[in-house]
Amino acid sequence: MKRIEKILKKNKYIKIKLKKTKTNHLEVKAEINGIKGRFILDTGASNSCVGLDLIDYFKLDAKESDTKAAGAGATDMETQQSENNSLKVANWETNKCHLVLFDLSHVNTALMQHNAKKVQGIIGADILQKGKAFIDYNKSLLYLKKSKNK
Repeated sequence: MKRIEKILKKNKYIKIKLKKTKTNHLEVKAEINGIKGRFILDTGASNSCVGLDLIDYFKLDAKESDTKAAGAGATDMETQQSENNSLKVANWETNKCHLVLFDLSHVNTALMQHNAKKVQGIIGADILQKGKAFIDYNKSLLYLKKSKNK
């Protein structure tokens, strides 16, 4: 693994510590529009998401959306969207983060039933692809490639 870490560093990847939760999720701290939050890393989520109740908290410009969200036992959830937000995860950042906004109460209820802390959102495959992510599950590390154009 040391060799892979060395190669990633040489190729301008940023190493980000993840926290394994009591529910076996990987959690990452990030900032949206300069506001700190706690997010689940979810490779199965096509889009990064934030709870509808946090629109003002993260200073999001929310717009109506025709898209329905589904996942983690919930379907046909109403959504909104917010485009061109800044997202910073450790030293990796983008100013073109598009977010899906929906009710995350079912996610947080499940977390709290297992004595895990609530999250403000989900970092999904859109950001992982943009950052050309590598995940080291054994060491709970995320690597994102430093971008020239944010």
